[in-house]
Amino acid sequence: MTAPLDVSGSAAEAHPESVLVGAGKAIQGRSLTRIAWMRLKRDKVALAGGIFIVLLILVAIFSTPIIALFGHPPLEFHSDQIDQSTLLPKGTFGGVGGEYLLGVEPVNGRDVFSRIIAGAGVSLLIGFLATLLSVVIGTTLGVIAGYFGGWVDQVIGRIMDVFLAFPLLVFAIALAGVIPDKGFGLEGNGLRIAMLVFIIGFFSWPSIGRIVRGQTLSLREREFVDAARSLGARHGYILFREVLPNLMAPILVYATLLIPTNILFEAALSFLGVGINPPTPTWGGMLSEAVRFYTLPHFVLFPGLAIFITVLAFNLFGDGLRDAFDPRAH
Repeated sequence: MTAPLDVSGSAAEAHPESVLVGAGKAIQGRSLTRIAWMRLKRDKVALAGGIFIVLLILVAIFSTPIIALFGHPPLEFHSDQIDQSTLLPKGTFGGVGGEYLLGVEPVNGRDVFSRIIAGAGVSLLIGFLATLLSVVIGTTLGVIAGYFGGWVDQVIGRIMDVFLAFPLLVFAIALAGVIPDKGFGLEGNGLRIAMLVFIIGFFSWPSIGRIVRGQTLSLREREFVDAARSLGARHGYILFREVLPNLMAPILVYATLLIPTNILFEAALSFLGVGINPPTPTWGGMLSEAVRFYTLPHFVLFPGLAIFITVLAFNLFGDGLRDAFDPRAH
């Protein structure tokens, strides 16, 4: 054993000011949202993806003034920029220069930069609306299946299995190919956008439905739900006030990851010629037209990069959100 320390004199006296240090400061609690934001700020890659998404949304909203300042109308032909003997753009790398930032298209001379900027609005609109439809349907049916269980869960589960086994791409090509010019009070590309949103969103809900169902199965056994039941709360109150608020984080994360998938699906349909009608610019439609001019790298490169960077940014941001809301990741 060691001898006790010999402490005497002023060293043995407690100093009141040392005890009171920090006594006047209130201890503040931090919500899950604030904790997730602090974690997300430390993930520089996810933060960069989020900043790019915000900039892309602003570009889509203000596409008209941006095109007016830095480009030309996306449907305007510029035959003076085309070599009439070869129908290819004049100049190097497809006519890239100060007047045409990303060059011009072969044959007609339309401004590639303006068409990419205009196409961003179409891709984001379809991607966001289709995701919203999937989230609404998937969340509603997933919560009902997970909370009530029994035969309700069995029926909804079998419906999910049918939708997941459905050949969506083949069905989308068949349905989009027979869309009429007018219907449901819409016409032209307005009708096609509505149909694409319905096709993509309605057949994509089972994925998020399964995730919500699994989370609900766990939440319905938690103490706060049992407490609400013991106090006589009805099912509607428990679902909307106890269960749904605790599902917002996984729903937000999965929606962020679902948006790029829907953007890719719209680009694939436009590439196959059953998406938005030309000459309305879309990234997939531009790639489809570029196939005929595979010797011109810029014609394929720029719309391809637009799709690639957009999908990458959404995926990086979604991964960052998932890590931020998952306490096991830290």
